[in-house]
Amino acid sequence: MLTYLLRRLSYALPIMLGVSLVCFALVHLAPGDPLVSILPPDASAELAAQMRQMYGFDRSYPEQFGLWLWRAAQGDLGTSIATGRPVADEVIKAVGNTLRLAVLATTIGFVLGSLFGFVAGFFRNSWLDKLASLVSVLGVSVPHYWLGMVMVIIFSSTLMWLPATGAGPSGSEGWAWDWEHLKFMVLPALTMSVIPMGIISRTVRALVAEILEQEFIIGLRAKGLTQLGVFRHLLKNAAPTALAVMGLQLGYLLGGSILIETVFSWPGTGFLLNSAIFQRDLPLLQGTILVLALFFVLLNLIVDVLQTLLDPRIARA
Repeated sequence: MLTYLLRRLSYALPIMLGVSLVCFALVHLAPGDPLVSILPPDASAELAAQMRQMYGFDRSYPEQFGLWLWRAAQGDLGTSIATGRPVADEVIKAVGNTLRLAVLATTIGFVLGSLFGFVAGFFRNSWLDKLASLVSVLGVSVPHYWLGMVMVIIFSSTLMWLPATGAGPSGSEGWAWDWEHLKFMVLPALTMSVIPMGIISRTVRALVAEILEQEFIIGLRAKGLTQLGVFRHLLKNAAPTALAVMGLQLGYLLGGSILIETVFSWPGTGFLLNSAIFQRDLPLLQGTILVLALFFVLLNLIVDVLQTLLDPRIARA
């Protein structure tokens, strides 16, 4: 197990370095001057040169990348051009908000998706299979930003059951796991859970149908094992793949929730990325993308280890 973990770590380190290089290159290849948002229209050439030197934009790209990577390794992601605050503080606060929302959405999607997938796979070609498959197809087909706006119209504007936007009575400060704060998470979490639910449901359904055709299931039934016993063996064999899909979906929600967080004004990484893009805030954009990418790599590493604990055959392979 230790050898497998060290091997996975050796794979993750060059991936992290490559991710940081791609992140830096993509941000700097985008057209436009990042200092336009803070420099006055009549700024002198001396002031512009001074600001470029302050933010390091007067250096060559390899120098900028090396300096940025060295500082990032020490926890310094630079200073936001738009706000003047440290990027690390902005990103950490946003990651905490997004992580709460993404974990809740992934949990909802995983529970419902696994339930629909197991029911559809276990009772193939029945009306339960067709109903669960229909729900999963709708989950991956409906645009989640459109669904979010519809839910706001129904549950916030019409019924007035839940708040439409925000992260709590006092914003994201002083978060507590009580109903006064949790009710702000209900609509965005349900909206974000729709796509993971559909993907996990379709994956589990195909996996269960494949496992049921294998010889050991036929042998278990021939020995007189009850349906509950067969289901228990089925669950153990399907768990590693379902866990891997859940980990990927959690990573996707952390980095791909821009539209949802914008619709609900949730102060997470998606909302932060949206603001950084429109304000051309390169340090904030680089820092947010880097943290999300490294988190995704780390999450995949954790999922690989958990898969190995559930299925020792992976480590032996």
